[in-house]
Amino acid sequence: MTARSTRRTTVTRSRIAAVGAIAVAGALVLTGCGDQTKDKGSGSDSASTSSAPLADKLPKAIRDAGVIKVGSDIAYAPVEFNDSSGKTVGIDPDLADALGKQLGVKFEFQNGTFDTLITGLRSKRYDLAMSAMTDTKDRQNGIDSDTGKKVGEGVDFVDYFTAGVSIYTPKGKTQNIKTWADLCGKKIAVQRATVSEDLAKSESKKCTGGKKIAIEAYDNDQQAQTRLRAGGADAGSSDFPVAAYATKTSGGGKDFEIVGEQVEAAPYGIAVAKSNTQLRDAIKAALDAVIKNGEYDKVIAKWGVQAGAVKTAVVNGGK
Repeated sequence: MTARSTRRTTVTRSRIAAVGAIAVAGALVLTGCGDQTKDKGSGSDSASTSSAPLADKLPKAIRDAGVIKVGSDIAYAPVEFNDSSGKTVGIDPDLADALGKQLGVKFEFQNGTFDTLITGLRSKRYDLAMSAMTDTKDRQNGIDSDTGKKVGEGVDFVDYFTAGVSIYTPKGKTQNIKTWADLCGKKIAVQRATVSEDLAKSESKKCTGGKKIAIEAYDNDQQAQTRLRAGGADAGSSDFPVAAYATKTSGGGKDFEIVGEQVEAAPYGIAVAKSNTQLRDAIKAALDAVIKNGEYDKVIAKWGVQAGAVKTAVVNGGK
């Protein structure tokens, strides 16, 4: 992935009634993680290939190894994060468990910074990238969204969820912030290489009277939250399920509040190298199977994000 590959691109107004994203989050603990380290205990518990209905769809090398290596930024609760025991949990790991049962392999999550995950696919460090990554045409085609230049062969996506992005502020200190335009003359803390950073840059260019948006970008979302919590910024921004989780759990719900509406409804995709079409098609078949058998709905309901559910697996559905 290039430095400018974002979780989301192309601003479109959208309401996603996913307020349930925080329904079951209160009992979980946000935990930070380092970069580029293998997360122990993050493999999914799945059936053996001999009993898995879709095992024969996998490439032989993966089937023989019994493991799919997944690159992920494991600091993005509730999509993927480490709980208080150090176990990788969240929407993506739970869906990976369900997919693993269909394919007869373990999905082994390995932690990496978000903006290096596609690079990890190209170097074959990972078989997949599954990390709240938005399926976009630029990513599919290997285009740097900042420069418009070709930087790689691109990736294919199997789309599995839909989410928007939100702004949040210290609780009780909204400063009348409701939209991105309201951030002119203020400071925002964001995760680097995400839509939040891109939107802040785009909106800052529209600000008048010399009141630009001051942007502080960090390696992960938790660092940005820490900065906001300490009073070092006026607002933060994340994907809505993540922002909702933070407002529910940080400080027992006393630290942050979401302001305004969501923007940027777009699909999350499981990224696969362009050359690995057999693995891509196996993942699509497994996702369709867990949607059909109800396991997908159970995972989505567990995390309270039913409004972002999809009805069928789609390859490269992003725009």
